[in-house]
Amino acid sequence: MHLKDRSYIGKIVKLHGYKGGVSLYMDVSNPGAYANLKSVFIELDGILTPFFIKVFKLKNKGFVALHFEGVDSETSAKNLIDKKVFIESSQLQEADETRFLGHELIGYKVIDQTKGDIGILMEVLEQKGNPLFVVDLNGSEILLPVFEGLLISIDATQKQILINAPEGLVDLYLN
Repeated sequence: MHLKDRSYIGKIVKLHGYKGGVSLYMDVSNPGAYANLKSVFIELDGILTPFFIKVFKLKNKGFVALHFEGVDSETSAKNLIDKKVFIESSQLQEADETRFLGHELIGYKVIDQTKGDIGILMEVLEQKGNPLFVVDLNGSEILLPVFEGLLISIDATQKQILINAPEGLVDLYLN
């Protein structure tokens, strides 16, 4: 299991009940879009380990109650608390024009349709009404405002984002 083929979707934050259930905080824009997941990978001692989902119950504010096959006690579930959860990158839900995937896109190559490769997405600053992509171009930081029309496509398999940056914006950082 290689991390490059996996995408982070959240973290197990606490127990859910007493029979091996856990509560996953999904760090994604639409947790409900993942309700049909059959399995996830949990990072245990640096190794991505597959866990098969028996129950996926959407809660509020990005939380999901999960029960995994083979995790049937409070003791075994406690070992999963504070662990990162990943899925295969091909299972990422596509973004639309007005909703982007935030942390799911960290590490993706950003390609402008005019300027070509402009760097790697390092962070998404979630500011009220004006989120920003922070892109690293050879050690320099490029800030791209996220607006309707910026995202053209997202290729989860290649980990690439095709954008249409406003004319002249990228040039400000290249000069």
